[in-house]
Amino acid sequence: MERTNNYLLQAAQAKRYFLTYDQNALIRKLNLAYDDEYLYPVLLARRYRLSRKTGDLEREENGVWRDANTHEEVMTLLDFVCDSKEDRFVSGRWKNMADFGHAFHQSLLEERDPNAELFQSRQSDFRKACEALGGKEQPMGDIAYAIEVFDGLPLLVQLWFGDEEFPASLRFLWDENALQYLKYETMYYARNLLLQRLKAEMEV
Repeated sequence: MERTNNYLLQAAQAKRYFLTYDQNALIRKLNLAYDDEYLYPVLLARRYRLSRKTGDLEREENGVWRDANTHEEVMTLLDFVCDSKEDRFVSGRWKNMADFGHAFHQSLLEERDPNAELFQSRQSDFRKACEALGGKEQPMGDIAYAIEVFDGLPLLVQLWFGDEEFPASLRFLWDENALQYLKYETMYYARNLLLQRLKAEMEV
């Protein structure tokens, strides 16, 4: 319960932070679609609308706007909208997600991964889910796709098959300039959102 409350407080703080910004400057910086009520960023091939009065977030699903005030969606989109750099650009060079941060996080990525096991057991569905999010296949690992998070910034999900000796594993690589778009901590929120979307697409 305490963690949930902390997440809610963190998301609420991010919304208040957004409301302190010059929204016209944000629109220009990101070339965002907008109207009097909302800004319209895109995250993982899905359109969102961000209330200019409250910071509340909704996602568009099948032509219907649905509540999207989850911790990970709010933190990922508002970090990008508010704090991405004016002169950001994609380098075209990949960097392992763990290499952006600390050894603690790197060790987490090396644990047994049920998502990797799921994707290996349903390879065709995994490929279709990646492609449904606009993913472009890459010649890395056993299966790998580069999927745009937002504003041209790709996240590469790399699946390595397991065998009798080693479990299946996932690796995540970002463009080398990813920190021009979002904070290191936010990479984990975006990664989790990608995994959620992939698993949801596999059930369509």
